[in-house]
Amino acid sequence: MKKSGSLFVFSGPSGVGKTTLCGAVIKHFPDMNYSISYTTRQPRKDEHDGVDYHFISKEEFIKGIDEGRWAEWAKVHGNYYGTSAEIIEKSLKEERDILLDIDVQGTRQILKRFPESIPIFIMPPSMDDLKGRLESRGTETEASIRERLLNAEEEIAQKGIYRHVVVNDSLKKTLDELVSIITAYRRKGDVRNR
Repeated sequence: MKKSGSLFVFSGPSGVGKTTLCGAVIKHFPDMNYSISYTTRQPRKDEHDGVDYHFISKEEFIKGIDEGRWAEWAKVHGNYYGTSAEIIEKSLKEERDILLDIDVQGTRQILKRFPESIPIFIMPPSMDDLKGRLESRGTETEASIRERLLNAEEEIAQKGIYRHVVVNDSLKKTLDELVSIITAYRRKGDVRNR
């Protein structure tokens, strides 16, 4: 048995497919916890509180910053996003692996607090492909797509802080690669802590 769980972190540009991949990974590893982020942004259509995000007020989020409630937090596209420190610590203490879906800024904060984390960067096949994915959402304005593409370039430039970089050019291939990476760490953890 492992002495503590592992913390896996997925990051990548908006529109790269992180949400879909996280869902598929959790389906593949049903014993793995998934940390649902907190945000002050409004839900998109088909998003549900407590499933996609915990949607909270700006005031409650800022109170959480003051109380040290967040393992990481950031202001992105004018909204706050954060991860509960308590949820991560509880999962690791219970010897359960946990998966986070956070941005590069958040990953840097997580690595300071949880240096044993396994950060994995999800890359788009190309910027044109990413632009097409953002446009196909039907929820973004032309200006917000431009902003997200600029942010994507900045995030991709920092991919060197991640242990693994995976290109999402095919859902099945990408999922197989992620499952392989996670399985290797889980096996290593089991052997190391026997």
